[in-house]
Amino acid sequence: MMMGTQILEHLQAILPLDEGPLVLPIEHKKTGLVLVDIVNGFCTLGAGNLAPQVPNQQISGMVEEGVRLAREFSARKWPMLAFLDTHYPDKPEPPYPPHCIVGTGEENLIPALEWLEKDPHATIKRKDCINGFIGCIQKDGSNAFINWVQANDIHVVLVVGICTDVCVLDFVVTVLSARNHGLIPCLEKVVVYSEGCATYDLPINIAKNIPGAFSHPQEETHHMGLYFARARGAQIVNKVLFD
Repeated sequence: MMMGTQILEHLQAILPLDEGPLVLPIEHKKTGLVLVDIVNGFCTLGAGNLAPQVPNQQISGMVEEGVRLAREFSARKWPMLAFLDTHYPDKPEPPYPPHCIVGTGEENLIPALEWLEKDPHATIKRKDCINGFIGCIQKDGSNAFINWVQANDIHVVLVVGICTDVCVLDFVVTVLSARNHGLIPCLEKVVVYSEGCATYDLPINIAKNIPGAFSHPQEETHHMGLYFARARGAQIVNKVLFD
């Protein structure tokens, strides 16, 4: 039986990401940054049911890169969109336990990104579902994400956040489908930054003792999320540099 490291190495061998660096700006192509759910309930130690209970290197690295990119985009006056997972007590989101409930503080940006609330180049969008694109559907049938892309004439979307194989993946593949269907004419490319994404860790020895829980090995599911995004048409990069 393969051990965890061997499984990851096997996945990397048979499901390659073909990662490389992304250098910004891309000539004649305006780039927008999307930050997915970098909120206390998913990122701040001990902040809730789905927050890390012990220090987690992958999540800490994601936060560090997300903050770095946000600062760089803000300094250049480039557009940013931050999704904030936000739920009400009477609207559960199975199969997950209650999380990011309004009024708990879990639903708010981590302290290192709170400044985005007042940044003139940032758009804050609360969502009550896994998929940010679906969460952007307005009462009049329009879509806030599509409106943001079109208003800023964005050609490339750079995506970071949590969880790689859940909210990030769902958003990315839906945006790609919408682009392919002609719903976002100006959007050409969706880029996912691997070091700027993270997911949660729930080993099988713990999951089997939690009714209804599924095992979720962090490194393996992170890789799989990135691979499936690539297989659907996203570009995966392992560095984001600024020229």
